[in-house]
Amino acid sequence: MAPRLKLFLPLLLFVVLAGFLYRGLSLDPMNLPSALIDRPLPDFTLTALADGGVLRRADVIGEAALFNVWATWCISCRVEHPYLQQLAASGVPIFGINYKDEDDAARRWLSELGDPYRVNIVDKEGTLGVDLGVYGAPETYLVDAGGVIRYRHVGVVDERVWRDTLEPLWREVLGLEQAP
Repeated sequence: MAPRLKLFLPLLLFVVLAGFLYRGLSLDPMNLPSALIDRPLPDFTLTALADGGVLRRADVIGEAALFNVWATWCISCRVEHPYLQQLAASGVPIFGINYKDEDDAARRWLSELGDPYRVNIVDKEGTLGVDLGVYGAPETYLVDAGGVIRYRHVGVVDERVWRDTLEPLWREVLGLEQAP
């Protein structure tokens, strides 16, 4: 390599690295891809928060539902909790995945703030979370009646997210026409 060309090598390396950094910063952190879209909800054998009974995948599929990853240590989970209660009250089935949390703290949380979940799956070690590809809490998965993951939302589910993103997909999974 010519001596003059070697002088430009650090500049070229800097430009390439800056391009990668710019690309990384321009990605939407709420739009994280999931390898599980259109794939089955992973198999698991975990316990139920309420009674410690064994829960398996077969126990939580059979109807379209939301699966919400939450924890008491998650500040954003506290923000989304009231809206999840509204969804549950309107008839949307929601299963909780209590992620890397303490059981007593989670029971207290639900007792104080209300419980929108059909059942809470205790994922104390994060094994189901790893299988789902969870980045953190909150995350919400739309699962069809056959147990197939149709959508993943990273972040808080609120009225806007439900109206603009989740509800149209929910209606599609249920085979309902879109509201006017």
